[in-house]
Amino acid sequence: MKFTIALALACGALGFWGAKSGATAGHSYEWRTYGFDFTNARHAPSRQINRGNVGLLAPAWRYLTSTHGRMESSPVVAGDTMYVTSGADNGVEALDAANGTLKWAFTPTLGVTELCCGHINRGVAVEGSKVFYATLDARLIALDARTGHVIWQRQIDDPRSGLSETMAPLVWSGIVFIGSSGGELGIRGSVSAYRARDGSLLWRWWSVSPGWEGRYVSSVHGVSLHRDIATEKRDAKSRRDAWRHGGGPVWMTPALDERTATLYVSTGNPSPDYRPDLRPGDNLYTDSIVALDARTGKMRWYYQETPHDPGDHDAASPPVLLDVRSPGGRMAAVAEAGKTGWLYIVNRRDGSLIRVSQNFVPQDDVYVHVPLTGATVRPGTLGGAIAPISYDADLHLAFIEATDLPQWINPTRGDLAGDYEGGQVGQSVRGDNFVVAVNVDTGKVAWRQQLTGGHNWMLGGSASLGDLVFASDPFGALEALDARDGTLLWRYEIGANSGDVLATFSEKIHDFLARIKRALLGRPASTSAYVSAPPICYEVGGREFVAVTADVAPGRRSGGDAIFTFALPAQR
Repeated sequence: MKFTIALALACGALGFWGAKSGATAGHSYEWRTYGFDFTNARHAPSRQINRGNVGLLAPAWRYLTSTHGRMESSPVVAGDTMYVTSGADNGVEALDAANGTLKWAFTPTLGVTELCCGHINRGVAVEGSKVFYATLDARLIALDARTGHVIWQRQIDDPRSGLSETMAPLVWSGIVFIGSSGGELGIRGSVSAYRARDGSLLWRWWSVSPGWEGRYVSSVHGVSLHRDIATEKRDAKSRRDAWRHGGGPVWMTPALDERTATLYVSTGNPSPDYRPDLRPGDNLYTDSIVALDARTGKMRWYYQETPHDPGDHDAASPPVLLDVRSPGGRMAAVAEAGKTGWLYIVNRRDGSLIRVSQNFVPQDDVYVHVPLTGATVRPGTLGGAIAPISYDADLHLAFIEATDLPQWINPTRGDLAGDYEGGQVGQSVRGDNFVVAVNVDTGKVAWRQQLTGGHNWMLGGSASLGDLVFASDPFGALEALDARDGTLLWRYEIGANSGDVLATFSEKIHDFLARIKRALLGRPASTSAYVSAPPICYEVGGREFVAVTADVAPGRRSGGDAIFTFALPAQR
């Protein structure tokens, strides 16, 4: 394995950046939407790269943007064009997917923003001749896919309310779907549908509304929620308007069943965060998987993973459509990997629970009651799963990037007037990152591969390509694993191999010394890049590529955001 990794790095050093493809053009597959297709499975059919030759994978081309900041953009490839967004300035760039040549760039002038979670943009949606994306000042914009010129733009809501847009939209059958970010700032979460042709609002579904108190459930899938329901019911009358700032953001791209025209969304935490005593009831429909009629916005069903959430346990990771084994045979299902450390699998038709997986990260009483004096919870608010997962239907395995991160929660955070975050969260001295494969037919963990350990949370994600899984290591690397058993087959350290064009002389020396430490210690010695985005796979011009975005050399004068692509060595 060391040989294959070293060989791949050597190929990069010998000049495979920008190598021309010698493959003949043929039928190609694209990565046309955030989750590859409407199922959100992030699984592509491998035509060239496999576990037998992935050790030869080498850099193909890279593109450096003009921005510097957190990159969570998942590129979209339609035809021979790659579209990628930046978080720092909310711009869109269109590149030649074969070689990274810039075709056009669009940068909006941002207005007022009130951000809960930083400058982030996760990508675009493409249909026909239009590219759709959303901005931090809560606009939905349609661009001409050939020129980048604005066709129309719509204000989704007032950004001064705390609402922003970070989600990659979804477009289907002439309808653009967009969610909402800002749960920590007390927004009223929503999903909106716009006509792709002219930007007309078609419908809006609110994730929190009057009656959000629900049934006051005491447990979920057999696990106690430790609720004082009598006190909640007593306090409900005096807090009847809590839903108005109840959170429930929708900040990850939904899945869609074309046959039934059903949109499946995952909703975020209730607000104020960490203070369930200020919002009596179940807080419907936060922390849930929700099925909506894609044409009307009418809710068909919901499954709430964490009623009356005490610890910011969003249903953050995008839902995935799949078929699973059930007592009655194969069943159409939807799965969501939670911050709680479980993979939830529910009936796609009615939302009834099929199974909850074996916990994929350690848990210490997930729904522990946190007193006002504070307590440590595990998984913490940044633990479990947040990033998009991928799914291999042949192996029946879901591949989850997961974080074991216990965290201290202090529910008392001064004056709550206008401050809907409601509490503070600290970080434990412990922390580990994994890629975990869960068998969706049994709920059992099939294998686990540890990534770089340390104090970080997994914001990258995975992509499934044939018999491989590509995973983003948050500490600056891209890895390829055997999908069957998790064996590490290839690893490329982006930060350690990008200093040749991105760094000053002193920084090159820093990177050189870091490489020596890595060689001696057998693991990364420092972080010189952050990979906070999921990889993608695509084919263009008869050549197959793997791509990922990253923030290179974070915190330094040089560096910046970049797109890195990899392929097998070009035929000569």
